[in-house]
Amino acid sequence: MAGPVLHVGAVATCPHGALVQTVVPASRVLVNGMPAATALDVHTVVDCPFQVPDGGGTKPQPCVKVIWLVPSGRVLIGGSPAITALSSGLCQSVEQIPAGPPIITTVQPRVVAS
Repeated sequence: MAGPVLHVGAVATCPHGALVQTVVPASRVLVNGMPAATALDVHTVVDCPFQVPDGGGTKPQPCVKVIWLVPSGRVLIGGSPAITALSSGLCQSVEQIPAGPPIITTVQPRVVAS
């Protein structure tokens, strides 16, 4: 199934509403003038407020990164699979505890990959 390719300007959040930032090293592939995202790029979550119960209080367990489980199966950018709006990912905490899938809200509509 084809979906729009994510790029640095795309907007995604963790399940708790924190912004996902994509850091793409000098990519030669641009979408809307911004580097296209791949599975090997760094996808960090900024200021996630999530906490878990811990005894009588709470323990911070914020999402810190996104790992992509099912990126594009056909399109490679610099040898790495492209990330599309339909790619499956998982937000993780520092302790690598899964917190749920990222929510992609804004993406460019012109470039599509499967």
